[in-house]
Amino acid sequence: MLSGSSLIWIGALLLGLEASLTKASDFQHHGYEEMVRALFAVQSECPYITRIYSIGRSIEGRHLYVLEFSDNPGIHEALEPEFKYVGNMHGNEVLGRELLIYLAQFLCEEYRAGNERITHLIHDTRIHILPSMNPDGYEVAARQGPEFNGYLVGRGNAKDVDLNRNFPDLNALMYYYEKHNGQNHHLPLPDNWELQVEPETLAVIKWMQNYNFVLSANLHGGAVVANYPFDKSREPRIRGKTSYSASPDDKIFKKLAKTYSYAHSWMHKGWNCGDYFDEGITNGASWYSLSKGMQDFNYLYTNCFEITLELSCDKFPPVTALASEWLANREALVSYMEQVHHGIKGMVYDENNNPVSNAVISVAGINHDITSGTDGDYFRLLLSGTYTVTASALGYQPFTKTVTVGPAEAVQVINNITNTLFIADFLFSNRLRFFVLLSSWISI
Repeated sequence: MLSGSSLIWIGALLLGLEASLTKASDFQHHGYEEMVRALFAVQSECPYITRIYSIGRSIEGRHLYVLEFSDNPGIHEALEPEFKYVGNMHGNEVLGRELLIYLAQFLCEEYRAGNERITHLIHDTRIHILPSMNPDGYEVAARQGPEFNGYLVGRGNAKDVDLNRNFPDLNALMYYYEKHNGQNHHLPLPDNWELQVEPETLAVIKWMQNYNFVLSANLHGGAVVANYPFDKSREPRIRGKTSYSASPDDKIFKKLAKTYSYAHSWMHKGWNCGDYFDEGITNGASWYSLSKGMQDFNYLYTNCFEITLELSCDKFPPVTALASEWLANREALVSYMEQVHHGIKGMVYDENNNPVSNAVISVAGINHDITSGTDGDYFRLLLSGTYTVTASALGYQPFTKTVTVGPAEAVQVINNITNTLFIADFLFSNRLRFFVLLSSWISI
């Protein structure tokens, strides 16, 4: 197995570090207007692979702008996974906001320069970048500046609400269902939930409803560690005591967290900010229990797997630190996006070759299902190994097949399920079809 340092070196080589780097003098903190100008500048430089859209407004009326990268901006292409990065959820944790602006600039520049790795990523992935979920809180923190910013100044939105404690609490329902053999995915939202969340939270939830995201990370500050679900403990809270709260996909979440940690210049070393996290990763609840967080909400309400990236000891680092922080995170940001292409994916059609949405894809031994999207395509992140996968849809007999996922990217296996029996020869069947693409998206 390659060591973490080998992975970082190889990743740096693939990115082509012989290319000229952005000068340290080009790095700056971006206020709202500057951030908007920077995003639109990227869109102007790379108009054929980018799109800017707003998912809503903050309390004070600032747009929550998203910059999309795709070879067909604005269009979901069947079997092309959707990925998202979210920054600046806490207004005073600003490094993630800056890194996502730099990432957008980097993707555009490298695409134009013909970087094969970046070109492949953009052509095969629909990438959504939300640099600031909390632009109002940022403005409060920025008025204090890096030298005088308090630990909590600007953390919340304009009403001083912590947006990472503002999502509907689905963990409690999930833990109840675990004991009573209940639903294990896409848990229902409580009544009148829209009246119980802040405008920024509402905008992000609507965003999740409109896009079938597969993988995500939200960028924070105040520590250096990759944090994975569950954030909320299953055990009653006891002062001074924490407990590991594993999700059904604990192994893949550890892999995702390590992907970022080992590609980061120093996160994987463990000792950072006076704390020690083995390999630079932690289960959320094992660190401290958190209710109503965005990370767990993604996993329990949608098909999306999300981790939380704590990226700097200093929540509002000085301008002089931004260049080195970018170099420390650049490879990790790209490597993590590439993880969206590991597992199985496929399509579900009805007897008239119409896509079937909300078909359930189950993996034996993992008590968490995912569903097909509007176009009938589905994506299921998995580690390398052999799995028993079942596809089912209302009114049809489920079909089960054993599949083997390799360590790279994928092979295609095609099967059919009907409302009465399994049709072995898909070429001559007009019934419901279920096909699986394994870990490298290569069709055979």
